[in-house]
Amino acid sequence: MNHLPEDMENVLTGSQSSHASVRSVHSINPTQLMARIESYEGREKKGISDVRRTFCLFVTFDLLFVTLLWIIELNVNGGIENTLEREVVQYDYYSSYFDIFLLAVFRFKVLILAYAVCRLRHWWAVALTTAVTSAFLLAKVILSKLFSQGAFGYVLPIISFILAWIETWFLDFKVLPQEAEEENRLLIVQDASESAALLPGGLSDGQFYSPPESEAGSEEAEEKQDSEKPLLEL
Repeated sequence: MNHLPEDMENVLTGSQSSHASVRSVHSINPTQLMARIESYEGREKKGISDVRRTFCLFVTFDLLFVTLLWIIELNVNGGIENTLEREVVQYDYYSSYFDIFLLAVFRFKVLILAYAVCRLRHWWAVALTTAVTSAFLLAKVILSKLFSQGAFGYVLPIISFILAWIETWFLDFKVLPQEAEEENRLLIVQDASESAALLPGGLSDGQFYSPPESEAGSEEAEEKQDSEKPLLEL
């Protein structure tokens, strides 16, 4: 008999916890969901994500860094005017660095056009630039005489090769996965907002009303009174 109140308390506690979970389900705020949707749509309206912008900045850095190294090489080897005429006007594949600069320009134009202007979401453009850069530099290192022209014969080909592969890694492992994740989050938020719109606007506390706890001995007293009534009537 003493265990009856404890059992009833456990039942009431379980019912209250279930009511709280139902309240949490129905307390989804469509306004907050719409705010999140607008934030995601605002990012889409900007036209380019933050990680893609970083990639485009790195591509620009690639061009500027190779250009800077090439200008330094022109100054070191006898002045800009004389060396520029020798490497551009009298271009020689075996001894000129001008083609390495043009290779950086090629990477910049293709990648900016593909991923900033056209907003491409595929890796084929960066794969093309990296493949062309790697093949050209390998052929130039094997066939040319750059190593006999000092430190720049090592620096420019190696830097160009490394930067091209960093661009490939950054796009394939950072840009494309993060943008796909952002799209998935937007779809999840939109689905949640649609499901929240179908739910009722909220449930009142009266719908979760539970009768007050009755005393354990009250039921026994009522049974005794019912059994004593026929005896009194007799």
